Amino acid sequence: MTEHTPKIMDALNFFEDGIYIINDDYTVEYMNKFMKVLFGDGTGGKCHKVLTGSDKPCDWCKYNEVFIKNETHHSKVYIKSVDKTFFLSEIPVTNHDGTKSKLSIYRDITHRLEQEAKLKSSKANYKRLFKHVGCGVFVSSKKGHFLDVNPALLKILGYTNKEEFLSLDLAKDVYLSPDDRRKYTEIMEKKGEVVDYEVKWRKRDGNILNVLLTSNVRYDTNGKIIGYEGIVVDQTRRKKQENEIKKAHDFLNKIISCSPNAIMAMDMKGVIKLWNQSAEEIFGFKSDQVVEKMTIQQVYSKKIAKKVMEMMRDEKFGGKGKLNSYSLNLKKENNELVEGNLSASIVYDEKGNELASVAIFSDLKELLQTERKLSSARQHLLQSEKLAAMGGLTSQIAHELNNPLFGIMNTLELMKTEISPQNKRRRLLDMSLSEIQRLADMLKKMLSFSKPDEDKRIEIDVNMVIDELMLLYEKRFRENSIKVKLDLIENPKGIFASKDQLRQVFINMFSNAMYAMEDGGNLTISTQIVAKNLSITIKDTGIGIKPEHIKKIFDSFFTTKTESVQGVGLGLSVCYGFIKDHGGNIIVQSQEGKWTKFTITLPITG
Repeated sequence: MTEHTPKIMDALNFFEDGIYIINDDYTVEYMNKFMKVLFGDGTGGKCHKVLTGSDKPCDWCKYNEVFIKNETHHSKVYIKSVDKTFFLSEIPVTNHDGTKSKLSIYRDITHRLEQEAKLKSSKANYKRLFKHVGCGVFVSSKKGHFLDVNPALLKILGYTNKEEFLSLDLAKDVYLSPDDRRKYTEIMEKKGEVVDYEVKWRKRDGNILNVLLTSNVRYDTNGKIIGYEGIVVDQTRRKKQENEIKKAHDFLNKIISCSPNAIMAMDMKGVIKLWNQSAEEIFGFKSDQVVEKMTIQQVYSKKIAKKVMEMMRDEKFGGKGKLNSYSLNLKKENNELVEGNLSASIVYDEKGNELASVAIFSDLKELLQTERKLSSARQHLLQSEKLAAMGGLTSQIAHELNNPLFGIMNTLELMKTEISPQNKRRRLLDMSLSEIQRLADMLKKMLSFSKPDEDKRIEIDVNMVIDELMLLYEKRFRENSIKVKLDLIENPKGIFASKDQLRQVFINMFSNAMYAMEDGGNLTISTQIVAKNLSITIKDTGIGIKPEHIKKIFDSFFTTKTESVQGVGLGLSVCYGFIKDHGGNIIVQSQEGKWTKFTITLPITG
């Protein structure tokens, strides 16, 4: 090696390839820096020992070709000891003394081979993917023709001949509307890509296809757009499923919307998520007022909401997360009472966590009112049966008392003839006769209660009937501080009626007026002609009638008098029956705490 120039050897250390020189007995005469890093400093040792640790020459060594034939050889060599592949150049070198050496250059190509392998694999994968991927893949020109497509796209659009497909005009033959193609290219030119662009294409058989396009532009070496490439996803099945889901969703919405019961859904904080039309009608809140804006605690109280949730979580009310039935009464904002039945359940996720709650409220107000009326009717029927029995007994008693009563009256009348009018005893006889007469009248009323009035109807003057009753009630009105104002039409036309029944109607009205004006007041009685009817108005300034009692005022056995001795609720009912039986009508108007007015209309004779 003395013949080798030291400067040349130093220069070889800067090479990134491994370089070493051996003589004709395989002894390493020189190793550059890179070679030493890879295999260690093997100068003076046998080359095959240094490279592979073997006592025999390497399999790839071209010793004869280089030393004997003076040839240069190139090959790829894998050395296991360093796990690398090299491009090996073996070059003959003739020294100054005429001896020969071999210059070996090891260029590490491991990384390059790995990249080539990856690239080859990527190309193979791409080709395989292009061919077998389930969605359509295309490359198209800017002018509007496919340059290449995969089999999946042919199948999606119903083509078998690729050449036929590549000859299609995209705007006319593929896009359902040429304008869609124009919009697509405008977006591509402007943004360089489209993602999930929904459009309608036409299949070979003419059927419409819903597709999603995701693509980007292709450029030439000068940066000019030459076309587009991308993928096509057939959305027809998804669209069909979406439409089916939408139909099912719409159908469910209609069921919820048209349900006669209120249907509500809330999250676990009580925020309302669903509020159907019946809920609007029953509770008085519109959907846009409550959904995501109100909690169920604002509809019915926090106390009720808490109780309902506790009952849903308690299995004894219908099972876990269920409440089969809960009677719920509450007042709306306008104080209208809402009565009904609530059933509810909790919605759980797949892990059993509470997600939301759903409730159905059935409005039972009409049903409950009907039941109450039926119960009231049963009570009235029972009372009627009792009164009927009492009426029968009363009739027997009245008949039994009538004979001795008239005997007493006749006896007293005979005694009057024997006593002078100036005698004090005569006054006692008159008082006794008056009381006996009153007792006879009471018996007559008892008989009329148990037996319908059979009085004949005649033409009567209502003003005269009222005037007669005023004479009877004048003292009582005065004692009760009641001022009476009469406003009677002059010479009213006659009406065809039972005088006794009409008197009973007015007596009942006057008695009720006095009861309503315990501390005194004003009673106005007026008559007038309205069309072909005589209208009689009786108005007092008493305590009035509560609004909820107005509709019941003419019901049998309905009374607002707290003491049973004051009435059993038959007076106005009997009056109503008398007036209706005469072809007339009776209505009541009142303002609680201020006044009450009864208006009676009866047809005029002739």
